[in-house]
Amino acid sequence: MTKTAERRPIADAAVHPVPAPPPAGGRRRRRLLDQACAYAFLLGGLVCFALFSWYPAIRAVVIAFQKYTPGSKPQWVGTANFTRVLHDPEFGAAWRNTLTFTLLALLVGFAVPFLLALVLNELRHAKAFFRVVVYLPVMIPPVVSALLWKWFYDPGAGLANETLRFLHLPTSNWSNGTDTALISLVIVATWANMGGTVLIYLAALQSIPGELYEAAELDGANLLQRVRHVTVPQTRFVILMLMLLQIIATMQVFTEPFVITGGGPESATVTVLYLIYKYAFLYNDFGGACALSVMLLVLLGAFSALYLRLTRTEGDTA
Repeated sequence: MTKTAERRPIADAAVHPVPAPPPAGGRRRRRLLDQACAYAFLLGGLVCFALFSWYPAIRAVVIAFQKYTPGSKPQWVGTANFTRVLHDPEFGAAWRNTLTFTLLALLVGFAVPFLLALVLNELRHAKAFFRVVVYLPVMIPPVVSALLWKWFYDPGAGLANETLRFLHLPTSNWSNGTDTALISLVIVATWANMGGTVLIYLAALQSIPGELYEAAELDGANLLQRVRHVTVPQTRFVILMLMLLQIIATMQVFTEPFVITGGGPESATVTVLYLIYKYAFLYNDFGGACALSVMLLVLLGAFSALYLRLTRTEGDTA
C-alpha cells in the first residue's frame, strides 16, 4: 500500500507533464506588448495635456519676451515686457491685493471649514444631510454663485443690508466700499469652495483612533484640550497640505473680482489674474499679460514644488 502511494505521483507526472517555461524572447515580446497597450491608453490624455496645457504654457513663456498683438508678426523685445509691467501703477496694487486676499482666505478659509468638520464629526443624526448641505455651494457654477452674492451685497436692496435694517443695525457698503470690498470677496470665495475642504477634514477626523480621545478624557482633558492635543497633531499633515493647495488656488482668484466688483472700487480688488485679463483683453497687450503670467507661474511653481516635496516625504515615511 505504501509503495503504491509512493509511486502514484511519478505516474501522475508522466500523465500530466509540467509545462516548460516560455522562452525569454516570448516574455520580452509580451512585456513590450503590455507596455504598448498601456501607452496607447495614455495617448489620449497625453495629447489633451500637450494641446491644452503644455503648449499654451510654453507659448506664453515665449510671448513674454515678444511684442505680440493678434494679426501682426511677433517681434523679439527681450525683457521689455517685464520692465513695462513692473512700472505699471496697478502692478503693486494687484500683488498687494492678491497677497492680502490669500492671507485673509487662509485665516477664514482654514478656521471655518475645520470648525464645521469638527461639528459634523460630533453629530449623531442627519450627518449625511448636513454633508450635502455643506457641499452644495461647490456644485453651483462659480459665475452663478458670484452673481447671487453681488445681489446679496447690493447696498440698496441687497439681502445683507435689508437684514441689518430689520435688526436696526448699521448698514455697510460691502463690495462697493474700498475698506470692505476685499473681505467681502473672501467671504464669497470661502462659502463657494469650503465644501470639499470640510469633507477632507471630516475624513481625516474620522481616521483618528477613538482610543486617543478616550485616554484624553480619562486624563481630564476638556473639549478644547482634546482638539489641541489630539485632533490637531493627528491631522497636521492634512492641514498643511490643504493650506498649501489653498495658497495656490487663492492666488489665482479671478471670478469674484471680475463678476462682483470689476476690480473696483478704486482698484481695491484688482488681483494679479484680473490684471493679466486687463492686459490681454482690454489693453490688447499679450506680451505684458504673458510676462505677468510668467511671474505668477514662478511663484506658484515654488509652492507646488514644496507641496510635492512634502507629499513625497510623507509617503516615504508611511
